[in-house]
Amino acid sequence: MASLQLSELKVALITGASSGIGAATAIHFAKLGYNLAVCGRNADALSNTVAQCLAANTTLSTDNVLPLVGDMTVEKDCKDAVEKTVAHFKRIDVLVPCAGILTPSPLETISMEDYDKLMNINCRSIVFIMNLAVPHIIETKGSIVNVSSVTGLRAFPGVLAYCMSKAAVDQLTRSAALELAPKGVRVNAVNPGVIITEVHKRGGMSEEAYVKFLEHSKTTHAMGRPGTAEEVAKAIAFLASDDASFITGVTLPVDGGRSVMCPR
Repeated sequence: MASLQLSELKVALITGASSGIGAATAIHFAKLGYNLAVCGRNADALSNTVAQCLAANTTLSTDNVLPLVGDMTVEKDCKDAVEKTVAHFKRIDVLVPCAGILTPSPLETISMEDYDKLMNINCRSIVFIMNLAVPHIIETKGSIVNVSSVTGLRAFPGVLAYCMSKAAVDQLTRSAALELAPKGVRVNAVNPGVIITEVHKRGGMSEEAYVKFLEHSKTTHAMGRPGTAEEVAKAIAFLASDDASFITGVTLPVDGGRSVMCPR
């Protein structure tokens, strides 16, 4: 089957696309027939995401999937991501900032260095990439879907800074939605519960502790299990699509009921 021309497809810029929810979102968007600009810090992992995108939709060619190696906490890398996406595809229709980290951050022991690192990745980088991409998204009357967390909706002990960063993303989403609605741009967010990715282990959780954590998640989520990155990706795709044309300012739990549960 012939490859699709660049101008025939909408363009999605996805950060944090080398793993987890970002990678799953890129692969799902490839299935839906988007042009993709995928950003990540790990070049090898990003190459694997590109390969999976191309395997997921054989009508796409390497011209349809643009890998962008960079750190979203570095302003030049953010600028390069937006500029290279526009240079290659001539437009941006959808922005999905997925880059983020989760680290333990109890109030009594957190260092300001760790606090700043987490807030820079989880919040500041999203503000900056949105700021850079918005002029192009206004041109296409496109949309932004931020990746927040159930911790933006509910408080949890031991991850104070992470909860703060995701609550900030939720408020960023609502505020930006109000600012950009008159310009035809929708801004929403997804709030995942526990999702099976590497984020917890990268934050320092041991393999043994992670297995116990996933088992415990069966009791903390109403649906009796943790979620998958693909399930979050599908929710992101819906909010980015024309099917959600009258939805903006929403923070959508994709959490198996976790955010509505209370201890008994």
